[in-house]
Amino acid sequence: MLDAFKNIFKVPELKKKLFFTFGLLAVCRLGAYVPVPGVNGRILAEWFTRKEAGGGTIFGLMDLFSGGALSKCTVFGLGIMPYISASIIFQLLVAVVPFLEKLAKEGELGRKKLTQYTRYATVVLAMFQGLMYNKFILTLNNESPGIVSDPGLAFTLITMITLTAGTAFLMWLGEQITERGIGNGISLIITINILSRLPSAVFLAKDQFLSGQLNLGSVLILVALMVFVTAGVVAVSQGQRKIPVQYAKRIVGRKVYGGQSSFLPLRVSQAGVIPIIFASSILMFPQTIVEWTKIEWLRDFIGRWFPYDGGLYTATYAALIMAFCYFWTAMQFNPIQIADDMKRYGGFVPGIRPGKPTAEYLENVMVKITFVGAVAIVIIAIMPRIIGNIFNVDYRISQFFGGTGLLIIVGVMLDTMRQIESHLIMRHYEGFVKKGRLKGRI
Repeated sequence: MLDAFKNIFKVPELKKKLFFTFGLLAVCRLGAYVPVPGVNGRILAEWFTRKEAGGGTIFGLMDLFSGGALSKCTVFGLGIMPYISASIIFQLLVAVVPFLEKLAKEGELGRKKLTQYTRYATVVLAMFQGLMYNKFILTLNNESPGIVSDPGLAFTLITMITLTAGTAFLMWLGEQITERGIGNGISLIITINILSRLPSAVFLAKDQFLSGQLNLGSVLILVALMVFVTAGVVAVSQGQRKIPVQYAKRIVGRKVYGGQSSFLPLRVSQAGVIPIIFASSILMFPQTIVEWTKIEWLRDFIGRWFPYDGGLYTATYAALIMAFCYFWTAMQFNPIQIADDMKRYGGFVPGIRPGKPTAEYLENVMVKITFVGAVAIVIIAIMPRIIGNIFNVDYRISQFFGGTGLLIIVGVMLDTMRQIESHLIMRHYEGFVKKGRLKGRI
């Protein structure tokens, strides 16, 4: 593997792409420290720190993806989440809106139009989220004066415009990385923001160790768990069920086509990290209601029956993840279309008749492996809570032992390494592994 990293700098094109990517990612991190005018980021960050220690609010997930920029109310405070939300919305709409479905089938031109619509939706979502965040800050300012120096209409407009412009700029940087750099730009921006929280988590763990909250045995167990959970995330991300496919021979003129054996790879985790994001976003609302609402009985009800670290919350969280895994897989995987395409090109699964029987077989297999993948995702998602309760560590530490952040980091790193390996092998260099190749995400 070390030789592979050395070979990267022997390929001028690859080296140029990597330096370009690192440069733009550095710009993304610099923007996370440019404050929005009129906000005292120190007081606001202290409030977020207290909430993150207990699990966070609806803004906690956004703050994770923004690399702490949201908690300080900086230019890149909203991060790239509005773009992610808009992309997910349009992926769902493509399956139900005939006009968008037609665009998706028009090739490169249709893809560009969908991308343009996604950009417009991103700006609208960013303005809406900027307005909601502005109201959130003003609510905190009423309770703890000093966060906002001059609240009013001018401050609201400045906050909305600044945060929206920051999101639009991040979206542009991500597209530039994808086109001229290495890896998926949007995913890399999220990954670098999540990783930016790792040093503070390490120092926090050191403080807990020095204060006696963590002993040496607990630290060693935590390190072993980190390796074990990371290996499990890699296994789930890369896991596939290979369906054998045989193509019949066809004679066209004097040429013979087909007669080859192949396989159809079905991912164990077809939905990836999307179910955790959906479930987390939904379940953050009760915690946010506790913070915002003035209705005492509602606050008492949620606080008593639906606490963040309670059993009902965890059970609901697991059930939502399972449901979203099946929902997203059903949206993305169309066994009827796959079976029709196989039949059109003379392909068939050995022992299964082409057409409807093949579609039913693929759907049955997908349901089974989705269950396995969903259970694995649930375990990974609740691992931070389990570790936090057992070892009594801060949530800012335990969140790196599973959950959304670790799934994104592992998936993006594997995908980026696969692209780098492709450049190396194309120029007759060895990849990162000597036997086989890294499997990319499908």
